[in-house]
Amino acid sequence: MTSPVPTSATTTRRLLVLASTLFAVIIGQAQIFMGWGQSPAEFAADSDATLRVAGFAFAIWGIIYAWLLVYAVRQTLPATVESPLLKVLGWPSIAALLAIGWWIVAAALDWETGTIVLIFGALLVLLIPLLAKAAAIRALPRGDPDRWMTVWPLALLAGWLSIAAPVNLLTVVTGNGDLPAALPPTGWAILAVAVVAALALGVTARLRTPAFALPVAWGLIGVFSAEQPRNAVLAFTALAAAIAVLIGAVILVFRLAPRVRAAPDHVKADTSAPSR
Repeated sequence: MTSPVPTSATTTRRLLVLASTLFAVIIGQAQIFMGWGQSPAEFAADSDATLRVAGFAFAIWGIIYAWLLVYAVRQTLPATVESPLLKVLGWPSIAALLAIGWWIVAAALDWETGTIVLIFGALLVLLIPLLAKAAAIRALPRGDPDRWMTVWPLALLAGWLSIAAPVNLLTVVTGNGDLPAALPPTGWAILAVAVVAALALGVTARLRTPAFALPVAWGLIGVFSAEQPRNAVLAFTALAAAIAVLIGAVILVFRLAPRVRAAPDHVKADTSAPSR
């Protein structure tokens, strides 16, 4: 069911989506141009001895921010009807957008615990409702605006956060000397790569959209590029995982329709006898 006329509560939520999106975008750009505190790149490079992502990979934020602005601006248009997905994903998206904006502040101030809480919180608050509404997302027609202007921007953000979060965690625990000795650093990094790749394929299997898997594959390519000069085992593990995620996503999203099973012999029409 959809409501053509937004209520006052709906209008408030939509305006908060726009405000939180603008906050996330503006705070990120302000940190870069004003140079206060550590940049996200400097924060990530501070203790990246366990798992490193090449700087070019973070350019994906430009695409994510642009798509999030489309998501937010669309909701302010009077012609946009209130769909079930907009209603369910609206408040979680506000929480996630505020979290990624405050993450920039936490990283600039080197508040390490805060960065972990904020990035994992942003991931979970998006991923849980996306998976809860997986059946509705799978049922969306290919050209449905909610598919391209709601699911895609939020799934792209969640996908990137799914690889950024473990990198953030490993960076902090490595810098503090708290990396558990149960595995060597390369072992922890490979485990993180494997978990991220498995999560990408699992989410894609549920949503049947490549939006979550694409930023994961991109991030793993960034790991391959950064780690190749210093840790070939980790680098090529990340490359293999990226390829697996891409191929797996294509198969899951665009898989062939199941073949029509032949009718059992006892129900087949007897075409050998002439009709009467």
